Amino acid sequence: MNALISIITPVYNAEKYLADTMKSVLAQTYTHWEHILVDDCSSDGSASLVKSYEAKDSRIKYHRLVENGGAGVARNKAIELAKGHYIAFLDSDDQWYPEKLKRQLSFMQQNEYHFTFTDYDMVDEAGKNLAKRVKCKPKVTYNSALYKNPIGCLTVMYSVVFFGKQYMPSIRKRQDYALWLHLLKKTNGYGLNECLASYRTGNASISANKFDLLKYEWSIYRDVERLSWFKSVFYLLSAIILKLKSYF
Repeated sequence: MNALISIITPVYNAEKYLADTMKSVLAQTYTHWEHILVDDCSSDGSASLVKSYEAKDSRIKYHRLVENGGAGVARNKAIELAKGHYIAFLDSDDQWYPEKLKRQLSFMQQNEYHFTFTDYDMVDEAGKNLAKRVKCKPKVTYNSALYKNPIGCLTVMYSVVFFGKQYMPSIRKRQDYALWLHLLKKTNGYGLNECLASYRTGNASISANKFDLLKYEWSIYRDVERLSWFKSVFYLLSAIILKLKSYF
C-alpha cells in the first residue's frame, strides 16, 4: 500500500480556486504523495499561492513553464518530473474527497488493475453541489471508449510500474481523452463506483465550449488514432448523439 502517488495539476490563472484544490490534497487520508503543480505562465497570484504551500510541505512541488503551452504541455512537464509509482490527475479548480487516494489505490492493488477512475459530483462555480453525480462504467475497453470519453480526468490514476510514464499528445484540447485511448490499447480501464471527487462547472475553463471540442475529437480519431474517414465520422456522430441524450 505504501506506493508513492504523483498528483499532476496544471495551473493557469487559477488563484480563485487553487487553495481549495490544494487543501483537498492535503486532507487526503493516504499521505504518501507528491503534488506537482506546473504553472503555464499565470499572470495572477497562482505562483505565490503555490509557493506559500510549498514552503510548508515538501510534498508540494512548483514548476513554471518558460512559455504558455496549454494544459497538456503543463501536465506532461509534471509527468516528466514525477517520481511516483502511480500518476493521478487533478485540475486546479477541482477537488478530491479525503478518502480518494486511499480507496482508489486499494482498489487497484487488490484487483491488480493498472488504469482506474471513479464517480464524481458536479458543483457550481461557488462550490455548491448540483445534485448531479457522474457514475463511471465498471469496465471500459478501447472500442467502447471510442464512442465517447467515459472517464473524468480528475478521477484517473494509472500505474507507472505497468505502463511506464505515459504522456498526453501535443494537441491543445482533448489530450486527456487521447491518453486514455492510448492506455486502453494496453489494458482495460476499471471504474470504482464510489464518489471521490467534485468537478467544478460554470467557469471559463478549457472544457467549456463543447462544440469547439468536436474538432479536437475529430483530430484524435484521424490524426492520433489513425482511423479511417468513415470510422471517424461514425464515432464523432455517436459522441454527438450520446451528448445530446445526456441533456434529456
